Amino acid sequence: MRFILCVITLCCLSLQAQTTDLSYYLPQNTTYDSKIPTPESVIGHQVGEWHITHDRLVSYMQILAKSSDRIHIENRGKTFEGRPLLLLTITSPENHSDIENIRTTHISATENNSANVDNMPIVVYQGFSIHGNEASGSNAAMLVAYYLAAAQSEDVKNLLDNTIILFDPAYNPDGLQRFAYWANTNKSKHLNPDPNDREYDEVWPGGRTNHYWFDMNRDWLPVQLPESKVRIESFHKWLPNILTDHHEMGTNSTFFFQPGIPSRTHPLTPKLNQQLTKSIGNYHAKALDKIGSLYYTEENFDDFYYGKGSTFPDINGGIGILFEQGSSRGHIQESVNGIITFPFTIRNQFTAALSTLEAGKNMRKDILQYQHDFYKNARTEASKENGKAIIFGDEKDAAKTFHLAEVLKRHQIEFHELKSDFKTNGKQFKKGYSYVIPKNQKNTRLINAMFEKRTTFQDSLFYDVSAWTFPLAFGLDYADDVSTTIAGVKVEDLQMKTGSVSSKSNYAYLMEWHEYYAPKALSAILGSGLRAKVGMSQFKTNGKIYDYGTILIPVQNQNKSPEDLYAFLQKVAKDSHLQIDAVTTGLTEGIDLGSNQFSALTQPKVAIIVGEGIRSYDAGEIWHVFDQRYDMPITKLDTRNLGRTDLSRYNTIIVPSGSMDKRATDNLKKWTENGGTLIAYRNALNWLDRNDFLKLEFKKTKLVAEDISYEERSDFRGAQVIGGAIFEAKQDRSHPINFGYKNDRIALFRNNTIFLKPDKQSYNNPLQYTKNPLLSGYVSKQNLDSLSLSVPFKANRFKSGKIITFTDNTNFRAFWYGTNKLLMNAIFFREEM
Repeated sequence: MRFILCVITLCCLSLQAQTTDLSYYLPQNTTYDSKIPTPESVIGHQVGEWHITHDRLVSYMQILAKSSDRIHIENRGKTFEGRPLLLLTITSPENHSDIENIRTTHISATENNSANVDNMPIVVYQGFSIHGNEASGSNAAMLVAYYLAAAQSEDVKNLLDNTIILFDPAYNPDGLQRFAYWANTNKSKHLNPDPNDREYDEVWPGGRTNHYWFDMNRDWLPVQLPESKVRIESFHKWLPNILTDHHEMGTNSTFFFQPGIPSRTHPLTPKLNQQLTKSIGNYHAKALDKIGSLYYTEENFDDFYYGKGSTFPDINGGIGILFEQGSSRGHIQESVNGIITFPFTIRNQFTAALSTLEAGKNMRKDILQYQHDFYKNARTEASKENGKAIIFGDEKDAAKTFHLAEVLKRHQIEFHELKSDFKTNGKQFKKGYSYVIPKNQKNTRLINAMFEKRTTFQDSLFYDVSAWTFPLAFGLDYADDVSTTIAGVKVEDLQMKTGSVSSKSNYAYLMEWHEYYAPKALSAILGSGLRAKVGMSQFKTNGKIYDYGTILIPVQNQNKSPEDLYAFLQKVAKDSHLQIDAVTTGLTEGIDLGSNQFSALTQPKVAIIVGEGIRSYDAGEIWHVFDQRYDMPITKLDTRNLGRTDLSRYNTIIVPSGSMDKRATDNLKKWTENGGTLIAYRNALNWLDRNDFLKLEFKKTKLVAEDISYEERSDFRGAQVIGGAIFEAKQDRSHPINFGYKNDRIALFRNNTIFLKPDKQSYNNPLQYTKNPLLSGYVSKQNLDSLSLSVPFKANRFKSGKIITFTDNTNFRAFWYGTNKLLMNAIFFREEM
């Protein structure tokens, strides 16, 4: 058997060596301009021989653009690691000379009830490898760009005359670079298809994600990452008719193209969108048939969550198309479909890229008319909402309000200042802390997608989350049934609130904890060696009621003079966009400033566990919120070394979802017993329970399949998954975990089935799901029953230390601003819990 495998391998390697030149990939019924450099001439190897590194990919695209009058290249920004975010515009030289007029005419067709699309070019956005370790896309991008620049056939010239191609060769430069390093450094001279080889098992966290380990294909709607920001700007600048998103999937799969499962399409997506997607799919099928590649469609994947690249265009008048190629994950690997080589995967991606362009050219008028009608129909829907608006805000937190407005701005959604303070449905909206969105506007369907709450669904299975209601994610009050008469001026230049200190004091300063960036301010204060305390009760002074969690900074006995302290706090207030109040007396209505109800705070010294066994998404979200949002230092401790790491320099350690080996577990247990605070999330609760940190009482859901056939068993099990929904919990605002929240209800994001029983003492349940907690999204009745009145948070003593547990992710995908403060409260006020 081993001999046979070796023979097959040698034959395959020989075949690969013969087929990795351009003739393996490119159509041979055309000539190619010799003045256009081939990929090999620039990168130093044949496409598919090695994994392209991002720097070489950039070099090739830049040289290609200089060599061809069909290509214009721009650098739109940079990643967290400083890599350029390129966009190539590829079309005929004649179109380039009139490109701005073409663009404005294209956009104008989406803004007028009558438009002649007969002679308009179609706009196609082609993007590759948003998951960095799904690298066949970006490697194929070199071939596609070369073909479009160099091919001399009449078909290609006609294509370029009638198409504007927005070409994004690497959606995820940081991840692509990370994966190329791994695959190339583990490549053998004699390629080995054994799936057990190290080449096919990346080191944690892998190349899928960007610098902070985010899945960037979930950020098209939230737009929180630098890569997404420039991409969405390009998208709205052009409103492409087709957008393609080239991915990879498991090695034993073939090739997938959309449409996905019909029953899992979002109801706001027009049916014609899916019909056109299917018609485009016929071109993919024909092209793949020609080269003998297997494929499938209308299975596995869906078009529900609008935050994915293949679905985001569907709510913006375009057609999104997902490609999934069975991955070699390196250079060559065994599969149930035979030996799969890296060049083979690249050729399939290349083929699908060209079939997309052929479909776009041939279906140009139908697809342009579809986009025109999409916005025409949207305007009709919006006109019925004339005079109606949505209001959102937080009267005590301008920053959260600003950041949601920032998302709207990125999506070219119109909104206005609030004319004057306004109250509705028991909620107070304050001018300067609230915005008004008229419903009668161009992007009304996108607004509906962002603000809707949905709890009924055609299907019970979801490829991604089933809910993402933005005001709930940002923890904001909102109402969707107000009049536009409350709207003030339209916001053109969005500015965050300016922070300040009311005046200089020789006694003390007070800082409320409501503002989003209050943790950033407190971290700076404690990090400078200043003393600060937190108020455990409400009080009133100078005519103002200060809420639970107010921070007190005394003037006396500090390491700064009163003058220097004032100057320092002015900078802190400005940097953190909040108000700090000077007071001249410690006498208040309620607890006085010298009361023991003001608890002294110590500077957090925080570490987070990362590495094998830990869910990288969760860890990256926490790292990001510390590093990018709050400017707080956090040490990443790898599970490989944790068993022998001296943990005494930390007072707080965070365990994201996951588990560790016995040696690491024992070290963490000893550290916690000796006074540390351990904060654990999601599946780490099971690890805590198994290793006797504490005994958690879990509520178990009993599932019994009745009248379920063998064929339906997978769907039955899948329907019990909480893929991502939003639930309501009650808050005891006097408990430190809830400091800074003004309401007694909070929206929590949940995508797991870990249910904790409440404590018998009600004061030990400061966060508790309501009896009917579902706000938006899908959950099975069995799981909803288990979730009802369960608790998402517990704080327990563990000898001299403390263990704080969260069942839910408080930092989800960087846009769940509304619950970030729960983690910050657990860190800063850990000693009071």
